[in-house]
Amino acid sequence: MTQVVLLWFRQDLRLSDQAALIAAASEGAVLPVYILDDEAPRQWAIGGASRWWLHHSLARLDESLRARGSRLLLRRGGSAETLEELAREVGASRVHALRHHEPWWRNAEKAVAKRLDLCLHDGGLLLPPGAVRTGGGGLYRIYTPFARALMNHMPPAAPSPAPHRIQAPARWPASDSLDGWGLLPTRPDWSAGFVTDWTPGEEGARRNVADFLEEVRDYPNARNLPAVEGTSRLSPHLHFGEVSPAYVWHRVASSGHDATIFLKELIWRDYAHVQICSFPAYGSQNARDDFDRLPWRDLPEAHADLVAWQQGQTGYPIVDAGMRQLWATGWMHNRVRMIAASFLIKHLLIDWRHGARWFWDTLVDADYANNSVNWQWVAGSGVDANLFTRIMAPLSQSEKFDAANYIRRWVSELAHLPDAVIHDPDAHGARPPAYPAKMIGHREGRERALDAYRRMKG
Repeated sequence: MTQVVLLWFRQDLRLSDQAALIAAASEGAVLPVYILDDEAPRQWAIGGASRWWLHHSLARLDESLRARGSRLLLRRGGSAETLEELAREVGASRVHALRHHEPWWRNAEKAVAKRLDLCLHDGGLLLPPGAVRTGGGGLYRIYTPFARALMNHMPPAAPSPAPHRIQAPARWPASDSLDGWGLLPTRPDWSAGFVTDWTPGEEGARRNVADFLEEVRDYPNARNLPAVEGTSRLSPHLHFGEVSPAYVWHRVASSGHDATIFLKELIWRDYAHVQICSFPAYGSQNARDDFDRLPWRDLPEAHADLVAWQQGQTGYPIVDAGMRQLWATGWMHNRVRMIAASFLIKHLLIDWRHGARWFWDTLVDADYANNSVNWQWVAGSGVDANLFTRIMAPLSQSEKFDAANYIRRWVSELAHLPDAVIHDPDAHGARPPAYPAKMIGHREGRERALDAYRRMKG
């Protein structure tokens, strides 16, 4: 009988440019398995919005596998124990998988390697962490020199096609039911907007890339305009590995337009993963020790403000529009993410970790590396970060980036207001009764934040 090998899927839910699949298929019969492991990540088990995406992405992956003579086996539990049990059931000893860099996955890989022959392959990033190093041989801490060094190795290797046929094992072990996992929301079902905005899966990812090629030329300017949503919207597809960064790089770079600014966003994604390899606790600890002394407001005191921020009821239209878009669609425009995060951290003086946790539960692209590094960049506590003393002015940002129609779409109470008024209804005496007053004035919030920073510096 042909030896069976296990193919362990995680955040790499595709068949194209899938080095682990290619290696496994070259050895004979392949048993593809996805394990819903909420044990390894502990507090970083995937959030509600990501679970919605995962359900649909796994369904699409199973369809793709079945079209090639295979299917996806589902199990729930600890990764190492489950893979060992499956290997025993089918007489396998080898597991192929793409390498992951989140701290819990690195620990899980070590645990699997103690039990089975684990063969790890690269493919989740443009280059593996450590592939480019400083002159002293260390990992880069600052983005700009990292990007310059990585660019010298680009383009990445050309993506490989999916195999036409995947040899199945002679016998299939029992599989969980995807519906039985309860990944989709029911009481209440808050995902109606997700369905209209997103198409999870490899085919949806490739269509999204193709659509973006028509917009690459305008990206440098349009990416900052929430009303036109000029970003690629590829982040959830990249997070779940439905498309490889190499595939995106090659398609975008060959678009015929200068794509440098967008390609640097892919490089930032690599940079974020390098940082969590250097500092695995990036999602829960300040990367700069002095921020441990910053006098954040106590959560019992600030809890009502945190809830108002989460619900898009701050009285700052651009912030509220972003938070409502997030709840309705599982996504927020990147410029607005920065504005909303800065508002929470600096105007409300609430610890960045509370915002990061909310994003983790509500974003369909909740990625440990990107989410953690981006929040600490805004807070000023990151390895390479914005200065805490640079405090975004939400009202002027809204006007500067022409967010009027964006606000109209997501803050219905203000939809009737003209452009000259909608960014700051309070200042024009035009705030409707149904819309809340500002939680705190911009100058007051700014001064409180600067005072906290001075106390931190002591």
